[in-house]
Amino acid sequence: MNAMDELKTTIARLRGPGGCPWDQEQTHGSLVRCLIDEVSELIDTIDRGDFPHMREELGDVLIQVVFHAQLAEEAGHFSLEDVAREVNEKLVRRHPHVFGTGRLDTSDQVLVQWEQIKAQEKKHGPVTAGVFKELPPRLPALMFAEAVWKQIEKRNLPAETAVDVAQVRAVGARMTEGELGKMLFELTAAARANGLDPEGALRLHTMRVMEQVEGQVKG
Repeated sequence: MNAMDELKTTIARLRGPGGCPWDQEQTHGSLVRCLIDEVSELIDTIDRGDFPHMREELGDVLIQVVFHAQLAEEAGHFSLEDVAREVNEKLVRRHPHVFGTGRLDTSDQVLVQWEQIKAQEKKHGPVTAGVFKELPPRLPALMFAEAVWKQIEKRNLPAETAVDVAQVRAVGARMTEGELGKMLFELTAAARANGLDPEGALRLHTMRVMEQVEGQVKG
């Protein structure tokens, strides 16, 4: 039995009769915070170039993947093999310059092709309403806000009623990374000092911006 099969067997045993009460109680929803925590710890080891601990944290993230697949398999939805097969097919499908004909010489060309293939796939997938339908809402608030703004700029969406676009670009043009970091830290500290949740506040405001932009697009 290879290591992946052993891990899958271990998770199944923890979930099964005579297993661990904590593991048996978990759901997809209850494990979300665990997944976020484990990914955050992995990112920390990457930032530090700490390869011994990176290996450990990759394992902790892998536990989450296998655990979710085990829950899904128990409910009759899909298995870990289904997950691996689907993502492998996607990789092959989105790299025709490697697994098919044609050739791409730069990363920019690869990204353009990737987005074209992805867009074509979406046409045949489930339809989701909304201008920002492809943005994962459970991103950390700052990354979520950045992703929303990226979409606004990339697609030239009408954001003037929701955002002072001229002011944003004027401030950004003269701000250094150090100044930005200082500002964000001080805003966070001020929020906490006043009993406010900076993460929640930014997420709520970003959602409001999205609603206003979508209203303009649909209007």
